[in-house]
Amino acid sequence: MSAYETRWQELAEVKRALAARDWFMGTSGNLAIKVSDEPLEFLVTASGKDKYKETAEDFLLVDKNGQPVQAGALKPSAETLLHQAVYSETSAGCSLHVHTVANNVISELYGDEGVIEFQGQELIKAFGLWEQDAKLSIPIIPNHADIPKLADEFRSFVNADKGAVLIRNHGITVWGKDAFEAKKLLEASEFLFQYRLALRQFQS
Repeated sequence: MSAYETRWQELAEVKRALAARDWFMGTSGNLAIKVSDEPLEFLVTASGKDKYKETAEDFLLVDKNGQPVQAGALKPSAETLLHQAVYSETSAGCSLHVHTVANNVISELYGDEGVIEFQGQELIKAFGLWEQDAKLSIPIIPNHADIPKLADEFRSFVNADKGAVLIRNHGITVWGKDAFEAKKLLEASEFLFQYRLALRQFQS
């Protein structure tokens, strides 16, 4: 099996798992996985597709600039430049972007602070934070309608091989060394967001 076929199957499995969680409302969200380093090429979800369905046109291969490798009717997702920033700045192998109610509400509640922090929560270990007083900080950036401008601001926070960035009232992008790690980070982030919202409600 070729690297292309292997990565396609891995990304399809992630899409299936996230769809089961109902994280693709209204065709939102997009996923990407690196196929090769030289030249840089990665699979990304095709724009406007129903991600609750599985078809042979779910993903397309794009180059280092986020442009389709082959001409055709499929267009890469609008946020492809976010994934391109991840692969150009790090050695990460997979990046995921989803819109959920929890991550949108959290991004609005903490948007003025520009960051949300978690400490003393078990699931921050998903990010490799094992120390007793470790703190997870997830930056929150403005939701620029201009995607290149959004990608430029996002890029300034892409400085490690795994991480997460919230876009205010838009969604979260996470990345990791492979599909398993990226999915783990996404699930951990969403758990932490839901926990924080539930705690705030209880304390109010």
